[in-house]
Amino acid sequence: MRGGASLLQVASGSVLAVLARVVTGVRPIWAGSAPNGRQRIYFANHASHGDFILVSTCLTPFERSRTAAVAGADYWGAGRLRRFISRRLLRTVLVERNWVERTADPMQVMFAALDTGQSLIFFPEGTRNMTEEPLLRFRSGLYNLAAARPDVELVPCWIENMSRVLPKGALLPIPLLCRVVFGEPVRLDEGEDRKVFLDRARQALLALAPQKDGNSR
Repeated sequence: MRGGASLLQVASGSVLAVLARVVTGVRPIWAGSAPNGRQRIYFANHASHGDFILVSTCLTPFERSRTAAVAGADYWGAGRLRRFISRRLLRTVLVERNWVERTADPMQVMFAALDTGQSLIFFPEGTRNMTEEPLLRFRSGLYNLAAARPDVELVPCWIENMSRVLPKGALLPIPLLCRVVFGEPVRLDEGEDRKVFLDRARQALLALAPQKDGNSR
């Protein structure tokens, strides 16, 4: 399959999906969209290294086999073990975030992945959110992707509780119930300003977050 996963990646994805369901009981909430076979960019909040595993787990096996997570090469490309996990098992698109030392433009790396037919799991905050704010400011990447690939659906998805399941520095996950809420696709309007679009996309993602009073959606 063009842009599809290797047999090892398919098997690894299936095993990780089973483990994720056992540990977190994760279930998808399709609040504004549903699996439809279209190429997509799932953009999500980011507070844990396990975030993309939960999003991937919620996809159908076919969608999972052609969906890759965008991840920082400075972390996932450091050392033999992480490189093996990210490139051979987890099916990631590694981008260099240090603009001084980078050898490849991150946008071109993502465009190349999209051009092979892959869908992407993308974190528009650019890094893990370790603050008390629900979301950091969105960087320009999501706008650039939307502008360059208008036929790819942009689907917001809120990952709930993963920061507590696998907090920073933890080696083993803590069993807690998680959800991934998928919202209505967002489109870049013709002539829309970059900041306006990013603010609108950020609000679309925030709207999927649990209510402050703790009530479920």
